[in-house]
Amino acid sequence: MRPYRIDIPDSEIADLRARIASTRWPAAVSVPGWERGVPGDYLRELATYWQSTYDWRAAERELNRHPQFITEIDGADVHFMHITSAEPGATPLLLTHGWPGSIVEFLDVIGPLTDPRANGLDPALAFHLVIPSIPGHGFSGPVTEPGWDVQRVAGAWAELMRRLGYDSYVTAGGDWGSIISLELSRLAPERVRGAYLSMLLTLPSGDPEELSQLGESDFARLAELGRFDAELSGYMKVQTTRPLTIGYGLTDSPVGQLAWIVEKFHDWNKAVKTPEEEVGRDRLLTNATLYWLTGTATSSAQFYYESAATLGKMFTPGAAPDPVTVPIGVAVFGQDPGLPIRSLAERDYSTITHWSEFDQGGHFAAMEQPKLYVGDLRTFVGSLDSRR
Repeated sequence: MRPYRIDIPDSEIADLRARIASTRWPAAVSVPGWERGVPGDYLRELATYWQSTYDWRAAERELNRHPQFITEIDGADVHFMHITSAEPGATPLLLTHGWPGSIVEFLDVIGPLTDPRANGLDPALAFHLVIPSIPGHGFSGPVTEPGWDVQRVAGAWAELMRRLGYDSYVTAGGDWGSIISLELSRLAPERVRGAYLSMLLTLPSGDPEELSQLGESDFARLAELGRFDAELSGYMKVQTTRPLTIGYGLTDSPVGQLAWIVEKFHDWNKAVKTPEEEVGRDRLLTNATLYWLTGTATSSAQFYYESAATLGKMFTPGAAPDPVTVPIGVAVFGQDPGLPIRSLAERDYSTITHWSEFDQGGHFAAMEQPKLYVGDLRTFVGSLDSRR
């Protein structure tokens, strides 16, 4: 393992700004709202801020405050943050981001989790954090070798934790982070003490008896999931079938990359009017800039292609997931368009021991509602301690 420090050359920052300034904009479409994608007026204003005001160096300094490393696992350079707690008996916790997220998702939870004493929390429960970038994402990419799917990443995470000397740990995440956490729990149940998920997809099997047990709110969640599939999942269909084709444009145009990302921060939180409403403009742009500077638009899209079989099974009614034997905690953040139904979740995962629901927050839970996320995660891990 070798220490790593982010240090983007000035020439790359200048190139980014020049490319934004020379954007070739399409003709305006006189239709209000987000129904057809990111509105032109909004994106122009955001891009102007990105080009003239946003300070990558400030973001770089914030990221570099945390110890970072790179190690080669299974042929890929894996970048990760490793922040240890000064509290005795701290619990190792592996946090995995999703798409189009990054390690930036967890910046606001690092302090409370590793140093609860300084953040007004009970110091009896603290964490050593391992926050890797999925191969093909951020500073773990780009990768050019095919085959990096969910199962391979889970294997890499098991090896990473072994190298760090952690024989027992908790795993957590949302989006891909949830899926990878479940797969890691299947792969290494003797090491994973529990899996904390802020996303869990549940579908009815089609059994009339099962459907008769669902309530009005459950059917509302199914309808919302149907809307996601019909109106908001175009990115998934493209990236699971033609990641190279979309990658050329995203890799060449920063504004194209920005639009592809910020749309998700808008669409995946039903309560917001603009993407940065919950996460802040600079934090949103740091996440997008990370994709641009690392050139990982294509390799992160290819993760969908490689994991298409996993996604297909998840979206097939009646296709039961492989069992998980470790305790599972589920946090439901109510503005996410894909909310799980508890009875269906417990049908699929018999080891769910913790279930929380919040009105606030959407798909990027740790980024949007860090206090709620930290509090609920601590509750889940505390329950694991009590079960010993």
